[in-house]
Amino acid sequence: MDLLKELWWVIPIFLLIAGGLFTVNQGTIGVVTRLGKYHSIKMPGLNFKVPFLDQLYKRVSIQNRSVELEFQAVTVDQANVYFKSMLLYSVLNIDEDTIKNVAFKFISEKDLMQALIRTVEGSIRAFVSTKKQAEVLNVRRDIVENVKEQVDVQLESWGYHLQDLQINDITFDEAIITSMSKVVASNNLKAAAENEGQALLITKTKAAEAEGNAIKIAAEAERQAAQLRGQGVALFREEVAKGMSQAAEQMKQANLDTNVILFSMWTEAIKNFAEYGKGNVIFLDGSSEGMEKTMRQIMAMQQMDGKKI
Repeated sequence: MDLLKELWWVIPIFLLIAGGLFTVNQGTIGVVTRLGKYHSIKMPGLNFKVPFLDQLYKRVSIQNRSVELEFQAVTVDQANVYFKSMLLYSVLNIDEDTIKNVAFKFISEKDLMQALIRTVEGSIRAFVSTKKQAEVLNVRRDIVENVKEQVDVQLESWGYHLQDLQINDITFDEAIITSMSKVVASNNLKAAAENEGQALLITKTKAAEAEGNAIKIAAEAERQAAQLRGQGVALFREEVAKGMSQAAEQMKQANLDTNVILFSMWTEAIKNFAEYGKGNVIFLDGSSEGMEKTMRQIMAMQQMDGKKI
């Protein structure tokens, strides 16, 4: 008890020191003021501030933060465009000047959000106002790049950096959407008609080429067949002539009349007519004068073939 009475003064000092201890969470930076004026920044972990003089003014988050935006813009041809986007930003760095700027630039987080949203919306509206309604859907990347280029400079003066801007949805008024759908449908019908026409043209062209090739092949086959038939007839006549010459020579050697050969050929022809006529009616002159006339004609043909040979 005597010892406690002697060390009573240690207890207030311990409480005073304990009251000056505080922690800063990971992902945040502590900003300390002394008598209402900026004094220092404190890193994550256990820190100490002078009791009654220092105050933990704010914990500044250095983590990435996001905010969703929904707003309207008007194109140069007076079409309403509705945007839905996501903005990702963070503190520029953990330098003392940057953290000091972030801590004291805006009164509250709400004021920062309002300024940030209005800055991004204003930049997008200014860009869209120079484009036509038909161009907006094709310049999504240009909008993002333009906003990053302009807004990032402003954010850096506040101690922040624009990490990413995503435009998730771009829509128009119902009347514009309906008209755009009709344009797309008509373009699709036009493309379909052109494709169908090209397909039909290709089909007919290929069919014509096939038919032409078939005609060429048939004509070539007919030409070759006619050539072969002609060669066959020529060979037949040549063989007939040779046979008749040999037969006539043998008849002469036997002192017989060569007209017997022609008569035999005539009777063989009549026999052939009867066998292969297939019911056709053939009129022949059976008189002696008719036979003599026919024999003279055969002899004349024989003489002509002999001259050709």
